[in-house]
Amino acid sequence: MRQRRVKGMTTDAMRGTVTIEEVAAAAGVSRSTVSRVVNGSTAVSPEALEAVQRAIAELNYVPNRAARSLASRQTHAIALIVPEDTTRFFGDPFFAAIVSGINARLSRSDYVLNLFIASDDPGDKTTSYVRSGAVDGAFVVSHHTSDTFIDRIASAVPVVYGGRPSRERERDYYVDVDNVRGGWDATTYLIERGHHRIATITGPLTMAAGMDRLQGYRDAMAAHGLAEGAIEDGNFTADGGAAAMRRILENIERPDAIFVASDLMARGALSVLAREGIRVPEDMSIMGFDDSPVATTVTPQLTTMRQPSLVQGERMASVLLDLLAGRHPRHVTILETELVVRDSV
Repeated sequence: MRQRRVKGMTTDAMRGTVTIEEVAAAAGVSRSTVSRVVNGSTAVSPEALEAVQRAIAELNYVPNRAARSLASRQTHAIALIVPEDTTRFFGDPFFAAIVSGINARLSRSDYVLNLFIASDDPGDKTTSYVRSGAVDGAFVVSHHTSDTFIDRIASAVPVVYGGRPSRERERDYYVDVDNVRGGWDATTYLIERGHHRIATITGPLTMAAGMDRLQGYRDAMAAHGLAEGAIEDGNFTADGGAAAMRRILENIERPDAIFVASDLMARGALSVLAREGIRVPEDMSIMGFDDSPVATTVTPQLTTMRQPSLVQGERMASVLLDLLAGRHPRHVTILETELVVRDSV
């Protein structure tokens, strides 16, 4: 039987070893368009779809093992998307614990983890990669209300959020700690220790964790008939915590205790208090949140709220693996926090 030569077809193609690039050339489209067709994506125009399908048929193109995996949506790769800069990602122990938990669970599966730190990129490169069919699903950790590109990712692959999404929808899956209760317990402990002028250093109020821990503080103050103290955003960083502490000290009425919504911010606050000669806890008590390694490397060691970040990562991975297997996990998983008493209160 005589083979018909197709425009753009090489000698190798005529011998039967057709490549995806040759299909693209024959169809007059890009390689990524062919990948999308093979992957079953709907993000292809009808004209391009027809051209690629015709080229595949004429060239007798057989996808290789990786392409067949894409066609069945089983790349066995999962994206971890962190909309933060590299300094924040590598400097905050929270991320190390989350990644360790995710990796521990995935190590017992066939899946590998791809990390995307989407900081300067408004999400375009990350979104394009995920929507190309290169991964089966995604984790999203530490997202803000401005990270709207996540919606485009969630429309393409199953997504599990680490923490309550800032714009929560019924279809979302997430694993979080009870941040409101954690903020309540931290503030209540300070009140029970005799403190009444309590300020707080919050995380960004564009993040659910920042909003929820602040809400817990406010609820506890109101429940005990106390006026709220100074409220300053520390951006979940040590430098931000130090700057927030300096602003608090500028107030006419100095607080006798501060609930700081992360250990990293508390470290920054402690450095400012030490320079000002303010003793902790004799002159001012400091309460942290996380029980990260930071809590035991500062002086004095932090009384803090423990959040089980490693377990959170493991649960996130379990939920996503269930989704990818066609099972129906719970949409919302909430883990409890725990008070850890040390020397700063």
